[in-house]
Amino acid sequence: MAKVNANYEAMLVINPALGEEAIAKTVEKFKTLIEENGTLAEVDEWGTRRLAYEINHIAEGYYVLYSFNSVPGLPAEVERVANITEGVIRSLVVCKDEQ
Repeated sequence: MAKVNANYEAMLVINPALGEEAIAKTVEKFKTLIEENGTLAEVDEWGTRRLAYEINHIAEGYYVLYSFNSVPGLPAEVERVANITEGVIRSLVVCKDEQ
């Protein structure tokens, strides 16, 4: 039997050089995407932190964690949009229900 809904977490690392306004727009963009297609439980903004290693000569990133419930197709869409959004350094979406 296929899953109807599942709990997911999406972590985005945004380039802090974009500035506060552009970071806020990016955070809101993903928040809106998730709310339109699922149920957003929480947005946890960790702020700027030093990366473990440089990515494209960037040493710091602005971390945002989204917790949401949705159908299985939304995480792939979040990853796709993150990959084409300027300023997103890294992204990862995981299913919290599976152990």
